[in-house]
Amino acid sequence: MNLDQHTSQKFNEELQDICTRVLEMGGLVEEQCRKALKALVKDKLELAEEVATSDHKVNEMELAISERCTDILALRQPAASDLRVVVGIIRLVADLERIGDEAEKIGRLVKTLADSRDRSKFRSETKHLGKSVLEILHGSLDAFARMDVAAAIETAAKDHDIDNEFESLTRLSITHMMEEPSSVKSLLRVSWCARALERIADHSVNICEEVVYMVKGSDVRHLSIKEIEDRFL
Repeated sequence: MNLDQHTSQKFNEELQDICTRVLEMGGLVEEQCRKALKALVKDKLELAEEVATSDHKVNEMELAISERCTDILALRQPAASDLRVVVGIIRLVADLERIGDEAEKIGRLVKTLADSRDRSKFRSETKHLGKSVLEILHGSLDAFARMDVAAAIETAAKDHDIDNEFESLTRLSITHMMEEPSSVKSLLRVSWCARALERIADHSVNICEEVVYMVKGSDVRHLSIKEIEDRFL
């Protein structure tokens, strides 16, 4: 998808600037998620505090990008692929903001876990899930950077494995609770962290779907991965 095809050089620069801002926001959100996972798995209270109190940066970036997109819609009145890019970006940054919210949630939960006697209980089990979630988030941002439909669909397809792993962790958590009732409160908090990770993956899939929309012009938000693959691969 070529963003340098307009007769107005200024319009080219505006679209490129927005895409650059989105990737900067994506980089910040990705770093927040990485810190949140590290805080959870390695019991890093300082990192948890940082993640829990810095979500305002992500919120400010979303507002700035959305406002810039609104200006372009009003002043440039884009059509066809240009309109899809602007609309897709507005929806995409909303998902990035929600990913930031989930990272903040993990940070707050880790802070409460720091006061628990069972500080390390069950946290290590979330490590693999967290790594898989970071991979799908990175893949979705990379697909956007390259406007690569095939990469977006391939990345989105990985969410099935994450869902399965989250369900396995939930069952394991319940087993732990039954065996050690005194640990129920801390285990619930770790389970909520795992749920937040699973939601990050879901929002990453939404980003992949926006890439398909921007490039192909088809809204695939309510299609299965199999249906998307059959249509575009």
